[in-house]
Amino acid sequence: MERKTISIMKACELVGVSRRTIYNWLSSGKIEYVRTAGGSVRIFVDTLWRDPHRSDRPAAQGAWQSEGRNQA
Repeated sequence: MERKTISIMKACELVGVSRRTIYNWLSSGKIEYVRTAGGSVRIFVDTLWRDPHRSDRPAAQGAWQSEGRNQA
């Protein structure tokens, strides 16, 4: 199964935080990401919504699904 990724700016919009907060989450390991061949950072959406108290399921997975899943 292929995991959906989004840009840092899209992640900011979806969760309502600043770019600095996203970068802090990246460096602390709170969210997972991958670098493209061109060096861009793409964030795995399923980790963006992870509940910090339960590692087995995302916290609000339905929220991003209603916001246009096909946008990258």
